[in-house]
Amino acid sequence: MPQLDTSTWFTTILSMLISLFALIQLKFYKHIFPTNPTLTSLKTTNLTTPWESKWTKIYSPLSLPHQS
Repeated sequence: MPQLDTSTWFTTILSMLISLFALIQLKFYKHIFPTNPTLTSLKTTNLTTPWESKWTKIYSPLSLPHQS
């Protein structure tokens, strides 16, 4: 049974890691990061709804008095 030749594995793995590192560096180099992020003002708008000014209550049919 022939033995597996592992003499080139170190060179192959090392070259793969170096090329992977270079590709990741190029990917990060091409990415554009925002230089000065500015804060946007959060303005709250008051929406007027018809039920805002009056008192409302929702009655469940089970809570109503029993009608005979």
